[in-house]
Amino acid sequence: MAQKFRIKKGDTVCVISGKDKGKSGQVLKLLREDCRLVVQGVNLVKKHQKQTVSQEGGVVQKEASLHISNVAHVDPVSKKPTRVGYKFLKDGRKVRVAKRSGETIE
Repeated sequence: MAQKFRIKKGDTVCVISGKDKGKSGQVLKLLREDCRLVVQGVNLVKKHQKQTVSQEGGVVQKEASLHISNVAHVDPVSKKPTRVGYKFLKDGRKVRVAKRSGETIE
């Protein structure tokens, strides 16, 4: 069974360990079965691609996946890594909250 994560597609995250430590970008894809995610402009690898009808052949640079434990959510106020919690609003909605500033994450 796939895990439930506090990070979603489209969120801005910061890499906290590994070769790209300190870089940040948007989450492009979430691979729940493997506990991994793909971040825009982070963990770039070179792939030798064969030519097809729709694509040109050659060496292509693309993003590889990272383990979810190596990234942290970026606080919308301070732009620093933060943990994520949950809070219920008065209208009954459950929203994500940045622990560092207390701001809601949309």
